[in-house]
Amino acid sequence: MGARFAFTGGREGWVRAVLTAVGVGLGAALLLAAASVPEIMANRDARGTERSASNFGQEVTPGPGTIEVGQANTEYRGDGINGLLVRADGDEPPVPPGLSELPGPGEMAVSPALRKLLDSPDAELLRERLDHRITATVGQEGLLGPSDLIYYAGATEEDFATGHTYRLDSFGYEAESEPLPAELLLLVIIICVVLLLPVMTFIGTAVRFGGERRDRRLAALRLVGADGRMVRRIAAGEAMAGALLGLAVGAVLFLLVRTSIESVVLFDVSTFASDLRPSPLLAALIVLAVPASAVVVTLLVLRGVVIEPLGVVRSAVPRRRRLWWRLLLPGLGLALLLPMVGGWTEDGPGSGDWETYQVAAGTVLVLTGVAGLLPWLVESVVHRMSGGPVPWQLAVRRLQLSSGTAARAVSGITVAVAGAIAIQMLFASAEAQNTKETGHDLSRAQMWASVSAGEGGLARELTGRFRATEGVTGVIGYSQSQVTEPKAEVRESPRYTQITVAGCATLRELITIGGRCEDGDTFITPTGDEFEQFARPGTTLDLRTDENGEPTDDPLLWTVPETARKAGYRVDPLGGRQFGVFATPSALDVNKLQEPLVMADVRLDPRVPDAAEHVRNTMVEVAPLGEVYTLRSTVQGERFTAISRALFIGATATLLLIGASMIVSTLEQLRERRRLLSVLVAFGTRRRTLAWSVLWQTAVPVTLGLALAAVGGVGLGAVLLKMVNTPVSVDWSSLGLMTGVGAGLVLLVTLLSLPPLWRMMRPDGLRTE
Repeated sequence: MGARFAFTGGREGWVRAVLTAVGVGLGAALLLAAASVPEIMANRDARGTERSASNFGQEVTPGPGTIEVGQANTEYRGDGINGLLVRADGDEPPVPPGLSELPGPGEMAVSPALRKLLDSPDAELLRERLDHRITATVGQEGLLGPSDLIYYAGATEEDFATGHTYRLDSFGYEAESEPLPAELLLLVIIICVVLLLPVMTFIGTAVRFGGERRDRRLAALRLVGADGRMVRRIAAGEAMAGALLGLAVGAVLFLLVRTSIESVVLFDVSTFASDLRPSPLLAALIVLAVPASAVVVTLLVLRGVVIEPLGVVRSAVPRRRRLWWRLLLPGLGLALLLPMVGGWTEDGPGSGDWETYQVAAGTVLVLTGVAGLLPWLVESVVHRMSGGPVPWQLAVRRLQLSSGTAARAVSGITVAVAGAIAIQMLFASAEAQNTKETGHDLSRAQMWASVSAGEGGLARELTGRFRATEGVTGVIGYSQSQVTEPKAEVRESPRYTQITVAGCATLRELITIGGRCEDGDTFITPTGDEFEQFARPGTTLDLRTDENGEPTDDPLLWTVPETARKAGYRVDPLGGRQFGVFATPSALDVNKLQEPLVMADVRLDPRVPDAAEHVRNTMVEVAPLGEVYTLRSTVQGERFTAISRALFIGATATLLLIGASMIVSTLEQLRERRRLLSVLVAFGTRRRTLAWSVLWQTAVPVTLGLALAAVGGVGLGAVLLKMVNTPVSVDWSSLGLMTGVGAGLVLLVTLLSLPPLWRMMRPDGLRTE
């Protein structure tokens, strides 16, 4: 009967049902998307491990079922591109996922996103770098997501003359999951709670849309003989009908999002539509929990309302809200969290599933308690307000009569801001723990290139080519190799040092040379370690080592000149200190070094926008397997970066939901007051006055809610920081920014509600029901 009352009870019934369905549908759609996250992550990880081209240092014997590969990753204008050069050893080579055969020499298989990028007009420099003929497209089985940039290129023997190569007999490996560090695990738990709790808060608010008019309709049912228990069952049935319709709306919205999700790229992350599939268990939980919560919320609300045949008692002066039970929720939450202060570590309480649930439950209770305190705070404050301009008086009087509706409308933003503040405090701590200073001197170089060379002369060629590259203003190029003492002189274990060969100008960038430096000079830097500091003037070194770096029976000997001078340390552009023997080209023929590592620190002209791309193109021309890196002052851990991306994506979705939900909630409130607004206009009240009253009516609970959120968020954040033994600190600028975002969102919603407000002020609103 409640369902019939919702859909066949006239315009008021179905309008309320539609508003409830839209509100619940928005929340349900986001819950279904959240329930798909485990599936998305599992599929991405599975495809990532299946396409992995790593042999983990194992030696693979060439055969008909093996391939030789070399990593050829690159970057284009900030977008990372994964590349692999491949060359089959036989006629049965392993094939990476997403391909049916390996590309041959001069051929290339690319992902759809990379093909699109290569076809774009502004990718000329990238086309010069990846100039192979495209013969195949990598399928979904070999991609992390639709925006994944990856290619496989066929290589020749000449391509593998420089750089590091190895062999594979298969792609992929058996992945072993590693537990998150305690601080990151805590951050993930809080993120999940904070992003999903506003959704549940809004669903609870949506099922109460049109509550006053519903109660008056229930009072009419009392006139025709329905008792109190019957009207409550009818109200519960009506709420369930709206919630079920909301689930249907949510499913439709989810399917609409699913059809277009592949074109959405947020923070360099994209998802295949087939991956956006809710976990069956979580989906069933959502289907059961949403209608059940609608019924529970409705019955709890009706406990404070006496519905009689001649009206609703709520029309009288409402009873003052009590504070004591509202303090129980945050109190219980703190009671769950405080025992873990100082003990949330990998080996402490943070290592078990029960503690994970305990933290989640404690956080939910604290944030729910913050939302529960808001109606009491709004009521306590507005009952002490009086006087002021007409718009202010209209807003205050409306809040005094029904502060609960206004408080519920902003409860979602209050929970979101409180949680965001706590996350920000924990996030700042985790960021500090997972961000490291590289020591790179960006004033001396902005890029670093390296390649394992077959001959030492490559350094001269690479340095010269870099110097001639557009946008390059300076190059520090050198060859470096590990050497050892001759096998005949080894006592217990061989001693090692390294030799660096470069011109005087480059050597002065790497070490501190006192006095002159001419071609033919040799220098030695002290290490303070006797094991490493065996190279002295007159010492004989073996320039040839085996694959394990050990001295061989066929040595290539070189003696450190007696004229070698001592040099001091100097921090190089990469922030490190070089040690060992430093020789100029005339002192040591660089071609005698065995597979030296050729390195170059490159300084760019900031006025040339694509200077970095020109450097990468030059490296590919000289050594296709060479590595080029952009120097950065700091680096972050990969897992922390992934978590931060997930946070920003989830926060974006939650903010969009909150904005949409507030629009629906505001429209519902205006619909409830349509007749009142028309009466005020008919009595001569200016429209501008009513518009300002609506703004003040929203601004007062929002201001109180944001203040409460700031206090609750800082308190929760302080407890979480203490759990991981981190000093409590508040970034007040970030706190102000988040509070400002919340206030700006409310202001935007209020402005969007003005057009329907003008329509509801028309005289036809005076018609009787």
